[in-house]
Amino acid sequence: MERPAHGISFREALGTWARIGLESFGGPAGQIAVMHRVLVEEKRWISERRFLHALNYCMLLPGPEAMQLATYVGWLLHRTVGGLAAGILFVLPGALGMLGLSLVYVTWHHVPFVDGLFFGLKPAVLAVVLQAVLRIGRRALGNGTLAALAGAAFVALFFFGVPFPLVVLGAGLIGFVGGRIAPQRFVGRAAHGGGGAPAAVDAMLDEQIPDHARPSVARTLRVALVWLVLWWVPLLVLLALRGGADTFTQLGLFFSKAAVVTFGGAYAVLAYVAQQAVEHFHWLAPGQMLDGLGLAETTPGPLILVTQFVGFLAGSSAAGTASPLLAGALGAAIVTWVTFVPCFLWIFIGAPWIEALRGHRGLNSALTAITAAVVGVILNLALWFALHVLFGTVDERAVGPLRLAVPELATLSAPSLVLAAGAALATFRYGAKMLPVLGVCAAAGAAWRLAVG
Repeated sequence: MERPAHGISFREALGTWARIGLESFGGPAGQIAVMHRVLVEEKRWISERRFLHALNYCMLLPGPEAMQLATYVGWLLHRTVGGLAAGILFVLPGALGMLGLSLVYVTWHHVPFVDGLFFGLKPAVLAVVLQAVLRIGRRALGNGTLAALAGAAFVALFFFGVPFPLVVLGAGLIGFVGGRIAPQRFVGRAAHGGGGAPAAVDAMLDEQIPDHARPSVARTLRVALVWLVLWWVPLLVLLALRGGADTFTQLGLFFSKAAVVTFGGAYAVLAYVAQQAVEHFHWLAPGQMLDGLGLAETTPGPLILVTQFVGFLAGSSAAGTASPLLAGALGAAIVTWVTFVPCFLWIFIGAPWIEALRGHRGLNSALTAITAAVVGVILNLALWFALHVLFGTVDERAVGPLRLAVPELATLSAPSLVLAAGAALATFRYGAKMLPVLGVCAAAGAAWRLAVG
């Protein structure tokens, strides 16, 4: 490949993307922090302003924003092949790890020791999600207006059941209009670029905009056609061969829908996926969904890989006379395909236009407002998890338009409460890292299960 104008070779980029993929633990907040440290601070490949501009666009998209951010920067550096390399290497380590952990879960989950490990993971995951609320909140909520947007998003979701897309798109509209009326109220806490030499990509784009970063309607249509074919042809083949009522077809169709309508990143997606997978399709139980999230937290890469776990359990349950493990692997592969192929579509068709609109005040205000609303979305997920981790029974009651989740106090799990409090103390008071907290809680859960039989 010809060396690009910014001087960063494709081989060097491959090594960097592989490193980021292996280091990206901790959910979206941790992954974005890793990318910021490597790309902005260490390598100086991209400036703070351009990094945050790309991040805000990715927060607007359905799907995992961290993976899409990697794809965006990879595309800026080395065109489509760079975006593919960055996105795939970001996902691959976690996908392989999640597949292996799903195999272990299905095969040995009923062994008391293994069951105890998963019992202990759930309270630790609650602390991780709460930490994500605070991390993203500190970055996104720069004033009272943005904090109010986050609170309104939480209330709309938790108490009124407003769909995620409406919450996020409504926040974007408020930001777009509000940015024209009071632009100072729609500026987050994003740091401004410092002094020194300009970042590599910024220097290149300031000097001459490369061809692939110039928006074109014809190119947009060509790219959309290619990625829509890659996305939908396998599903149409599956539909023709197995029918619409088949579990594998339903997995492909449902998670294709999720790839379009679930905004706000992985934490925002999970509440919607959990509700549909558990209550509508009955692919798994609430406790299993939390187990899957715990597994996803222990692997690098996008947290949305928990959907691969859902596909594995659904496929293994629908195996019939076939091998449950092979059927589970097929279900996981289908879900992974329809989850991540659309991510490349959104970036490759939208990134040139977003680059062209980088200085647009209304767009920047809208994206800032959406980032603020996502804090409320994640808080909604944290409370949902807390109720299901700590209580055995949670009833939903409707009072007019209100939807209230009411736990049955008699089903409070004292061991889960102790583990959750310990994980929160270790995380927030002593600054313990995520993986040690998960490991200690899992070991404590296993010890508890073995002790009580």
